[in-house]
Amino acid sequence: MWVQKQLQLRPFPRGFQLITDQIADTIPEIGQVDVGLLHVFIQHTSASLTINENADPDVRIDFESTMSRVVSESFPYVHTLEGPDDMPAHIKASMMGSSVTIPVGGGRMQLGTWQGVYLCEHRNRATGRRLILTLHGESAGDQ
Repeated sequence: MWVQKQLQLRPFPRGFQLITDQIADTIPEIGQVDVGLLHVFIQHTSASLTINENADPDVRIDFESTMSRVVSESFPYVHTLEGPDDMPAHIKASMMGSSVTIPVGGGRMQLGTWQGVYLCEHRNRATGRRLILTLHGESAGDQ
């Protein structure tokens, strides 16, 4: 089975937002898959995706603080037409990545106990973000 869907996320403030539930809600066909993969791709260059700890909200704060310190807005960037947060957002997005791939088994994403999928919003005032979800897998009847 191959399924592909688009997920339009609402605008989020700058920071790290858990979106695992929105992904699962958008592609309920996961429930039919005994073994497979879910690929999640973001169609933007100033936001990224990652998988990390989903339990303690302090993790989100530390991610944002660390990324802002590592990629400073005060660096003398050449690309500045879209504001001082734009070029740093592009760099952060490249560092973190534009996609994640999640194993699927037994009808669910096989994330670890404390893992969740994050939208990493690197702009101060971003618009909604689009994700492409591609599910490939087999059910017990397909094997």
